[in-house]
Amino acid sequence: MNDKPLIVQSDKTMLLDVHHESAEACRADLVRFCELIKSPEHVHTYALSAISLWNAASSGVNSEYICDRIQFWSRFPVSDSVLYYINDIASRFGKVVLTESDDPMYYKLEVKTDRIRTELMSRKNIAKMMIVNGVRSFLIEKYYRGEVKLQLIKLGYPVDDRIVLERGPTVPMQFKKTNSKGEKFVIRPYQVQAGQALLGDLGPGCGYGTIVLPCGSGKTVVGMNIMTQLQTRTLVVTTNVAAVHQWMSEILDKMDLQPDQVGEYTGERKDPREVTVCTYQVLTYRPDKDGPFPHLELLTKGEWGLIIYDEVHMLPAPVFKITAELQAVYRVGLTATLVREDGREDEVFSLVGPKRFDVPWNELQQQGFIAEAYCNEIRVDLPPDLEIPYALANKREKYRLASENPLKLDVVKALVARHPDDFILIIGQYINQLETIAAAFNLPIITGSTPNAKREELYRAFKEGENHILVVSKVANFAIDLPDASVAIQVSGTFGSRSEEAQRLGRILRPKNRSSFFYSVVTRYSNEEEFAANRQKFLAEQGYSYEIEVWAN
Repeated sequence: MNDKPLIVQSDKTMLLDVHHESAEACRADLVRFCELIKSPEHVHTYALSAISLWNAASSGVNSEYICDRIQFWSRFPVSDSVLYYINDIASRFGKVVLTESDDPMYYKLEVKTDRIRTELMSRKNIAKMMIVNGVRSFLIEKYYRGEVKLQLIKLGYPVDDRIVLERGPTVPMQFKKTNSKGEKFVIRPYQVQAGQALLGDLGPGCGYGTIVLPCGSGKTVVGMNIMTQLQTRTLVVTTNVAAVHQWMSEILDKMDLQPDQVGEYTGERKDPREVTVCTYQVLTYRPDKDGPFPHLELLTKGEWGLIIYDEVHMLPAPVFKITAELQAVYRVGLTATLVREDGREDEVFSLVGPKRFDVPWNELQQQGFIAEAYCNEIRVDLPPDLEIPYALANKREKYRLASENPLKLDVVKALVARHPDDFILIIGQYINQLETIAAAFNLPIITGSTPNAKREELYRAFKEGENHILVVSKVANFAIDLPDASVAIQVSGTFGSRSEEAQRLGRILRPKNRSSFFYSVVTRYSNEEEFAANRQKFLAEQGYSYEIEVWAN
């Protein structure tokens, strides 16, 4: 038998024997054109997809190289159907090219085949945005740049956008050699590599895209590194006011910008500066559902040279379809996972850009850049008096009854006692449940109704050790930096949300001198077990396994 580490299957998945002596060399090839699906102890699963092949093509990896690599590493002959799929899908990138035109009001869209031309002209929603300019050439108004790209990727033709991005006004900025505490600041190698992968030579096809890094690995520093490379007016868009203030604090701590150069644009304060940090919520706010978005002008008329989309997988729909101004500037999406529960990953590809850089979570853990974490699912029975109400409830009601199981409080008490010296986050979906837990321990609680000033006060008290246990709702899922947190106890979640599970684990992955523990408390013999299994899929793909513990009532 051919002693190679890879088995390529006809369903376009690939199994990598991680114990093979050539496994690392094989993996280095696979990550250029595949998605990692599962990475448990012995065999890792990769998969080919349209997005993974287009990501590869956009970075110069062609179908011939991909076919060569998988045939070289494969233990068995590769199915012709897999090779055909690679050649067919990968070759679609570059079949539609967007370039400058002689008319400053328009861009030129060129297609490589008559069949594609015919298909585009037959689609009324696409044809209305195009003016015939030749046999296989069209003009499109600059306004439609984003929408055309969006519609074409849904047809299976990603647009190769070759328009050189516009340089914004110059704003000199560099990293400090030491931070505000006098500590030496050194950017990590993978943070440098991520910026290089995005910016390239700053020529056509460079300067935009998505960077995928684990929670706790310093995505903010990656964004700041790109800022220092471009040295231009920058807009950072993030998830909430606390995250806005964290970005501003990090920028002033590690960069040589002055406080009057860094401003916020939120519901509380609108003070745009040379570097501005805002929330998605303020951009997508409108007084009524059919009215205009009054704050979108911050994006479209801000003369930005760089836009950073923090937690880009949370990008709301109205921002996707903003006019050409956003397509014309340098832009980067930062995220721990491109998983969107609405399946709109192709829209992130089209409008923010392809994935330019990705590092497996377990690789950074092995290098000590994120904490070692142990995941545990603790299963607890329903109390007898809820068994009949649960049996009679519909699916949604069953989930809520199981999630709010009152016996979970005893589990939380025991877990808190198990970790007397740790900083602990108790995280949940349902406010009544969280309030009950907070009252039982006399603990501070942060929910969506907690004023921003109070939230930041409680986060500060946790960071400074005044409180070592904090109860938080889903408002703390994203972009909250609590570096000392080492235990997370999840008492309920948003049904089967994989990205939420990853983000919650991410709250405890900042590197520290101890291991981290993630506990998910689930009601036994309920539909919460099914949703929990789905929530855990992404983390299982990253190499995390859940130990199951059955709670004795």
